[in-house]
Amino acid sequence: MNGFFDIPSDLQNSYQGLISWHMQEALIPVLVGLLLALPIGLLCVRFNWLYPPVLWTTTVLYAIPSLAFFVVLIDYTGLSRLTVMIPLCLYSLVVLVPAVVDGIRSVPEETIAAAAAMGIGPVRRYFQVQLPIAVPAIMAGLRVATASSISLVSVGALIGNQGALGNLLTTAMLYHRPVLAVNSVVTTAVLAVLVDALLVLLRRVLTPWQPPTGRRAGRRTSSTSSTSTTAGAARTPESVS
Repeated sequence: MNGFFDIPSDLQNSYQGLISWHMQEALIPVLVGLLLALPIGLLCVRFNWLYPPVLWTTTVLYAIPSLAFFVVLIDYTGLSRLTVMIPLCLYSLVVLVPAVVDGIRSVPEETIAAAAAMGIGPVRRYFQVQLPIAVPAIMAGLRVATASSISLVSVGALIGNQGALGNLLTTAMLYHRPVLAVNSVVTTAVLAVLVDALLVLLRRVLTPWQPPTGRRAGRRTSSTSSTSTTAGAARTPESVS
């Protein structure tokens, strides 16, 4: 671990500074992408013919290499963080738009009709009825988009030292210090896992009405089954007598 946290001075950032820089470049584009995906997804649900071209467009944008995006954007945004964040925002749409569409489509028609009968307008109905029910699907897409964005920030090291933790990869080759490359990879992976765990926790907070999943659900099911079996066994002698 010797030199693991020893960041070269020419990066002009400490280890904590690189982490902060990395998270800003990764999370801001995803947040902007989510804000764009919410109205786009609603329009795609309301106008079904709009969804295929939107999906095709986002897929084509995702297929464009980030380096090609950089070359186009440098003339307008220069060698700045914005040059890195714009492609990441566009890349996130290929995951977030289908997640929003699937989430809204999962809302039962009876629920929407009941809300309309109560006098809730389209805008309030979208934010107070449809979006809360669509949270699980949206959060699933958000988790994928966030993990992808955290990993892709490192590509920014190709232009003007804008890759945050990814800069350690180029510095590792420059100074022949492989430990810096290990630092970059390990820290990026840990950040992705931690942010994903926070998003899972946020989903549970936003959807308290959802039943527990995984091991806890299995434990509750087995506990309920054993309780029922015990109660049945206790009633058997009474019924016989």
